[in-house]
Amino acid sequence: MSTFTVERLSFQHLAELPTAWQNTDYQALLAKLDYENPSEVPPAELKEMCQLALTDLEPAEAAQLVLGYLFADELKEGQIAQLAHQMETEKLWEENPRLELHEGFYNATQLLYDAYNGKFPHPQAVEFAVKITAADAADLTVFQPEPAPALLRLLAAGLTDHALLNRLFGEQLAGTAFAEAPHILWHLTPSDQTATSLTFTVISSAYWLEEFKYADTYEAATHADAAPAAE
Repeated sequence: MSTFTVERLSFQHLAELPTAWQNTDYQALLAKLDYENPSEVPPAELKEMCQLALTDLEPAEAAQLVLGYLFADELKEGQIAQLAHQMETEKLWEENPRLELHEGFYNATQLLYDAYNGKFPHPQAVEFAVKITAADAADLTVFQPEPAPALLRLLAAGLTDHALLNRLFGEQLAGTAFAEAPHILWHLTPSDQTATSLTFTVISSAYWLEEFKYADTYEAATHADAAPAAE
């Protein structure tokens, strides 16, 4: 186990995730909404046109269409219909037990929240930069090849013991298997690497890491997940 200095460089809230929705996505949704010739809509107008077209449906119908587009391969039609009704009142990107779907639920809710002027729950995400400095360059290998588990253990050390992350995932934080980590750290971008330091830009739900905005520079130990056993 290696000890690092952890320094929060920035922190902000996001109204929507960058690159969550592309023009091709809006065109595909318009096609599902039976909009004529969505490819002819000027790119600058696609988002607004898609949102207007969605509001021609009842909220639950629009939610079902968006979820069906995002999760056609992951969810069955009956599941999508049930979740579409839940979306009107529940924060699926926080409350649903399938963490691997949380980012998609966030993106779906954000689109519908904007389209329906707040009739859906308000999605909240955070983005921050954090610099990790090692005493020895070799210690940085703990972030390879998958940085999320080791980094999340460091971030959790900057939160209080009462933070949700520490309360719900204490066993994974202390252990050697944290499969949920990449589904909690939705976007993880390394940058500004030196011989003994790494800077990561992190995007996650405020549900997990809102409290990190209070983190001062601190020292903490972390470790990588154990390598999978050879078959």
